[in-house]
Amino acid sequence: MTTVLRVLRLPHAEGLPLPHYQTMQAAGADIVAALEEPLTIPPLGRAMVPTGLCFQIAPGFEMQLRPRSGLAAKYGVTLLNTPGTVDSDYRGEVKVILINLGAEPFVVTRGERIAQAVIAPVLQADYLEVESLDETARGAGGFGSTGR
Repeated sequence: MTTVLRVLRLPHAEGLPLPHYQTMQAAGADIVAALEEPLTIPPLGRAMVPTGLCFQIAPGFEMQLRPRSGLAAKYGVTLLNTPGTVDSDYRGEVKVILINLGAEPFVVTRGERIAQAVIAPVLQADYLEVESLDETARGAGGFGSTGR
């Protein structure tokens, strides 16, 4: 299933590819860094990396920004706020918050694939305060309550 997503390219993204899927059945489209010069992220450092792109996302959908598994596995670089949500009413430049959990500085270069964008449906809820909730087998058991 596909949909059309309108994209506004800002001047500092000129010449860079729009988000694109690496394979026919990929869930995420790769997003690249729109940097003027290389950016070094030290170990345990973080940076907001510009994409140079603004999106018009249809109401009822969001864009989720997710880490690239290769960057995480090879370098310890991931997204700090993951999945990051781009709401359908946001029209500003999308930036990616990268964090370097690796032991070495990581250099981000112009045009480097830094994240994946997944378009997902969103339901909004009406929140209703109640006196009690239906009981379940798990109940209030929290983290680890179902075992390792």
